[in-house]
Amino acid sequence: MGKPHPIETLTLIPSSGGRFEVTLNDELIYSKAATGQHTTNEFIVSEVRKRLK
Repeated sequence: MGKPHPIETLTLIPSSGGRFEVTLNDELIYSKAATGQHTTNEFIVSEVRKRLK
């Protein structure tokens, strides 16, 4: 396995109503509304890295 891609830019966009969603290039990676749970930083980083390969 090679060196992970660096994440050069990350933009947080405030929402309302307790929503927490993570998208990458318009693809939904995680939705608190869909799961009913909070996620972890590790999960988000892992999912982003999978899609950057």
